Amino acid sequence: MDATPELLELLVIVDGANVVGSVPDGWWRDRRGAAERLRDRLAADGVPRLADKAEIVLVVEGAARGVRTVPGVRVEEAPGSGDDHIVGLVGRAAGRPTLVVTADRELRRRVTELGAEVTGPRAVRD
Repeated sequence: MDATPELLELLVIVDGANVVGSVPDGWWRDRRGAAERLRDRLAADGVPRLADKAEIVLVVEGAARGVRTVPGVRVEEAPGSGDDHIVGLVGRAAGRPTLVVTADRELRRRVTELGAEVTGPRAVRD
């Protein structure tokens, strides 16, 4: 049985808290605003150098909740731990090419055990 094109499309899951926190630009004063700026950058630029066509999911948590989905970026609010939510998304994507954007060492370990690739925040910050 052939896989459908949607299953072959790269799934990019962005650890919003980790990526936003990777640059000390005052994000802590407005976590939701910082997450919205990241979402907008992802919607405009995608993930440079990684794929022309990818489904991008931005995971937010805590004070960043309330950020809405926009064309090109689906926003998912983690009900608890953002890391646990990301691991769940990777698990549900079994068999689909998946890339997680984070610098969190423990999260990197957890998602690579499930078959995901990992890259650091610079992939979407530069």
